[in-house]
Amino acid sequence: MGKPTGFMEIARQTSTELPPCERIQNFNEFHLPLPQDEQQAQGARCMDCGVPFCQSGMMIGGMASGCPLNNLIPEWNDLVYQGKWDLALHRLISTNRFPEFTSRVCPALCEAACTCGYTTDNPVTVKENEHAIIEYGYDNGLLTPCPPPARTGKTVAVVGAGPAGLAVADYLNKRGHTVTVYEREDRLGGLLMYGIPNMKLEKQVIDRRTDIMKAEGITFVTGADIGGSVCAEEVLNTHDAVVLACGAKEARDINVPGRDAQGIYFAVDYLTSVTRSLLDSGFADGRAVNAAGKKVLVIGGGDTGNDCVGTAIRQGCAGVVQLEMMPCPPAERAPSNAWPEWPKVLKTDYGQQEAIAVFGNDPRIYQTTVKEFYKNEAGQVCGALLSKLESKVVDEATGRRAMVPTGEEFTVECDLVLIAAGFTGCQSYVAEAFGVDLTRRGTVADTMFATSVPKVFTCGDMRRGQSLVVWALREGRDAAAQVDKSLMGYTNL
Repeated sequence: MGKPTGFMEIARQTSTELPPCERIQNFNEFHLPLPQDEQQAQGARCMDCGVPFCQSGMMIGGMASGCPLNNLIPEWNDLVYQGKWDLALHRLISTNRFPEFTSRVCPALCEAACTCGYTTDNPVTVKENEHAIIEYGYDNGLLTPCPPPARTGKTVAVVGAGPAGLAVADYLNKRGHTVTVYEREDRLGGLLMYGIPNMKLEKQVIDRRTDIMKAEGITFVTGADIGGSVCAEEVLNTHDAVVLACGAKEARDINVPGRDAQGIYFAVDYLTSVTRSLLDSGFADGRAVNAAGKKVLVIGGGDTGNDCVGTAIRQGCAGVVQLEMMPCPPAERAPSNAWPEWPKVLKTDYGQQEAIAVFGNDPRIYQTTVKEFYKNEAGQVCGALLSKLESKVVDEATGRRAMVPTGEEFTVECDLVLIAAGFTGCQSYVAEAFGVDLTRRGTVADTMFATSVPKVFTCGDMRRGQSLVVWALREGRDAAAQVDKSLMGYTNL
């Protein structure tokens, strides 16, 4: 602990965000990092707690409290404060192989569990310290290819190049196994590439990392739809192990009258079309689903819904409404939501901030769902009938509550509808191609990452369901150890 009184003397300071009306002019990242000396001062705020909840990763109330990767946060915070950036990088990548991803898109479970957050409501800037460390590493040439010194002679196929697939491939390659990653899209990254907008994660950040992985000996095959255009049996027969890491991409639909209207899209399909067109041609090809001049209705109040709001505003939409089934969270923690649990409080994210700046109001409408879509004579969606909801006990025996209609209804005009209602599990055709069992939740059934089929493993959202990028990385790390053990009889991962 470099400065014992740092948390008392130094105020929390974060990176500067470009003003909403300025950043919506493009799809670039919009955070301006602190100068290095100011970032080092932020490292001094770490208290070196007796019990560092920030790195615990324990489950409280069904959600992780602290970092699922068990990052050595107090150690590298202290090294940042001391200006020992090289050592800080070494400690960071010992537990997190892809901090350039998590430092951009992770909700920072670590900060929610920080003791400074309990005592002063101003946690240490763990996420931004992490970002500063990894970018220092790249800027100073410290992150270079390090192929394994020897190969084991074992081959592994990884299906899916999202965060879980990249993580499991990286660890197994470091171990000396020969790894081939199959990705059905034309670019690597999975949801990092096409599910997360460019303003949250610029795509050269992904390419920068995968270029290193290629130089370390990992083979990537894009446009390879295993179970579709590529035979799953052939992949299984030509490798000693297969890891399925295809995500949970089966989108939850809104099955109401009028759903067949034109102009209604799943959120991920919309975001994918925008990012692909941006990367392919700077939007010149006209292939992106375009919200320009349209009244947009976003169904879903989570991160993906917020990404849709921010994307539609950048395209020049005429207005945006975002529906959330649940009640508006409180401004402050409820007594039942004690630290170090994740704080269930109202958060206004970048998309909503931009909507407020452009249209003068928060786009969110709480406790509301769609009852019916309206379409015009051409079959194009032109409006929606919305229904207000309230929380009621629906099972007296169990006390289970659910959101039920109040009877109050109203209509909104909309030319474009984006469904961001979450996911129901993996797309089953890949699992069926390998013959693995599925759970009732639509995920792949497993025992310690091993599926019902010999040699076939699974990890990430495909195994645990829709989750965070940081959990996908943890899944990949843990699955790699189990695959390694099955191949070698033991593991040192």
